[in-house]
Formats: sequence, C-alpha cells, structure tokens
Amino acid sequence: MRILIADDHDLVRETLAAYLTQTAGFAVSGAGCLPSALEVLAGRDPVDLALLDWHMPGMAGIEPLKHAMQAAQGAPVAVISGGATREVAASVLAAGAAGFLPKSLSSRSVVAAVHFMIAGEVFVPRGFMTPAEEGGTGDGAGRIVLTRREAEVLRGLSEGKSNKEIARDHGLQEVTVKLHVKTLSRKLGARNRTHAAMLGRDLNLL
Repeated sequence: MRILIADDHDLVRETLAAYLTQTAGFAVSGAGCLPSALEVLAGRDPVDLALLDWHMPGMAGIEPLKHAMQAAQGAPVAVISGGATREVAASVLAAGAAGFLPKSLSSRSVVAAVHFMIAGEVFVPRGFMTPAEEGGTGDGAGRIVLTRREAEVLRGLSEGKSNKEIARDHGLQEVTVKLHVKTLSRKLGARNRTHAAMLGRDLNLL
C-alpha cells in the first residue's frame, strides 16, 4: 500500500511517514505543497490514499481539494489539520473527502484511520462532528446515534455472525468490521460484542 502525505511541516510529515512505514508497512511518499502533491497523484505509481494538510501552500479552500481528488486516479483523499473547525471538516466531507484527521490523533489512531479509509470508509473522529454532520440516525435528544454502517454491523452481531461473515455480507474488509465493532462497543458502553448486540436490542437500535 502506498500513502501520500502532503504537509509543509517537515517534522510532521517525516514523523508520520516513519510511523506508518515502521508499524504498518506502508510505502510513503511526501510532498510539501499542493502542486508537489498533484504531481505525485498524477504520476505513474498510483497511491492508495492521500493525506493533505489543510493549511499547506496551495490548499486555499475546497476547490484545491477537489483538484487533488480528481488527480488521485480514484484513490481516497483525506484532510489532516492542526486547527480546522468543525465547519471546515463538514465542508471537506461534503466535498467528497475520505476523512478528516486532526493532528491531535494518536499515532495508533492514525494507522487505524488509514486502514479504514483505504477500505472505502469515511473517517471522522468520534465526537468531533455532531450526529447530523456524521450522517447518523437518531432524534438528537440524547439517543445513541449510529452511522448506517455501524447499524449494519450491529445487526450482524445480533444475528450471531462473525466479523468475517459481516464483512462478506457488506463487501467490507474484516479489519473494517473490527473497527466498527470497537466503535460500537465504545458508543454503547458494551463489554463485548454479545453485550453490544443485547444493548442494541434493548435500545431499539436494530
């Protein structure tokens, strides 16, 4: 898997690249500005995911992001940022980005997010967006809100299916289902997958 990290801060770019290479085995290319990132994206060797810093030179709004997505040859493109607001995150996702990653995320969370987005999912940290912005379901009155994919995984858990079976049912990778199960357990306060399924029924989430 090949990742592009475009960030004008050398230390951020090189630290993240080293971690992704050493812990997850990714091949990583770097760029310090949008024009350089576009050259990489349009090159002969396609990337599997591009991470673009929202504040680097050339990234002055949604249009440059759209140019990057067009140049990415079908690969997902996500935004990383150290200070963007929820409104920016919402506009980025609405434009079709594969995710929004605050630079405050732990290294392990970044690796999980990268796997998530390469698998075709949209990543945004839990709690960063409001339920409506996440595209979840619920009445906004204190109810637990699940995304469509989380609801599908919860339904599979309630049917006693394994992660592999749920992945096959919905055309996902098994690692993606594992991430959803972890998120569901955290949202529901569940001890394990069986407990999550029980809570889902009790809370009328199925």
